[in-house]
Amino acid sequence: MKTLSPVDQLFLYLEKRQQPMHVAGLQLFSFPEGAGPKYVSELARSIREYSSPEPPFNQRLTRRFGQYQWMEDQQFDMDHHFRHEALPKPGRIRELLSLVSAEHSNLLDRERPLWEAHLIEGIRGRQFALYTKVHHSVVDGISAMRMGMRALSPDPEERDLPPVWAYKPKKRGRGLPSNPVDAVSSLARLTTGASRQIATVPALAREIYSVTQKAKDDPNFVSIFQAPDTILNQCITGSRRFAAQSYSLDRLKRLSGAFNCTLNDVVLSMCGHALREYLISQNALPDRPLIAMVPMSLRKDDSAGGNQIAMILANLGTHICDPANRLRVVQASVREAKKRFSQMSSEEILNFTALSMAPTGLNLLTGLAPKWRAFNVIISNVPGPHEPLYWNGARLEGMYPVSIVLDRIALNMTLTSYRGQIEFGLIACRRTLPSMQRLLDYLEQSIRELEIAAGFK
Repeated sequence: MKTLSPVDQLFLYLEKRQQPMHVAGLQLFSFPEGAGPKYVSELARSIREYSSPEPPFNQRLTRRFGQYQWMEDQQFDMDHHFRHEALPKPGRIRELLSLVSAEHSNLLDRERPLWEAHLIEGIRGRQFALYTKVHHSVVDGISAMRMGMRALSPDPEERDLPPVWAYKPKKRGRGLPSNPVDAVSSLARLTTGASRQIATVPALAREIYSVTQKAKDDPNFVSIFQAPDTILNQCITGSRRFAAQSYSLDRLKRLSGAFNCTLNDVVLSMCGHALREYLISQNALPDRPLIAMVPMSLRKDDSAGGNQIAMILANLGTHICDPANRLRVVQASVREAKKRFSQMSSEEILNFTALSMAPTGLNLLTGLAPKWRAFNVIISNVPGPHEPLYWNGARLEGMYPVSIVLDRIALNMTLTSYRGQIEFGLIACRRTLPSMQRLLDYLEQSIRELEIAAGFK
């Protein structure tokens, strides 16, 4: 038996009926050329043969002396974890997203290994989907993405590819937080490497105080208590709504060139516009701008080892109507945060993140100070593959992340890139944020308005 790390234990303690703590991915495939009408049924039959999963997919929880531990499941039941389903007619993407919304609302059974895979047929246009969810105590968002990619191939002729749970495991490492839910784990990490960590705290406390004072004089400057009260920050229920859409990467790159900003700045500006329009439709737009918590890479070279990721607070400019001015505000807030981190050591970056996110972490753990709010929404960008991928000859047409919402953080906007597309996956509490799917239309509207501002139309 292996005891879970303190961070992974925390994800289990945070889980409640209204706050499931699993991450997931939705992959949309097209049938291989020449595939018959029973193709998906035959695929399901072949997948069920992989009934002896590899770690961590064969591990279930046990508890000893108050600590969660992993132990091998000696009574593994493939029929519980792998399910073959069909959409009701007419089999549109709307029905697919409704199914994913319902499944993502359900807690995983802690008496079994904490994962499920749903093979879904009946989708219009000779397509099928795979929805896979795994508890955050098992994998983080980037680890899940990498595991999903290992199950695919760039070769359309390759066959006999096993499902993700049948691959030999690779050693899992955790560096700086790679998933927005790790705002809580940042607080836990403050105790690791105690002597080096504690030595940085006084200087960082002064830096946070300085940031807070600057925010009083500059409305575009972001401090840790600047996020306004919004409908996004109410208590959540266990009901989920998932919405997904792809947008052209070339269009966004063209905009980043026109405005001399990064692709991430354009994406954040899109999200700011979408949230502004949504809140206006709900008669709930605050006077002050919404603040997003954004995991941001700080890597300055092409090295692959380790993580160099911090969590920044970005001003989304939701108080600004003009799209070009909003983009400039977003760009300025992100640039200022990057500049601050560029002057810090890795320990200082980790501790600054932990101290900045401490109010949010304490609220998630205790709920004692709901007005202490560092951010309103989570926006995360997980890098994806550029080349087309296949699963036993079936072409991957789209891949959409399905993340986690937390109490008083009722919306998570996660995106990834694939084959010239930016794929958005939006997950929200259905009851807290009604008609959340309108955000997809507002994201497209934002691109068009930026193109007009850039003189493209």
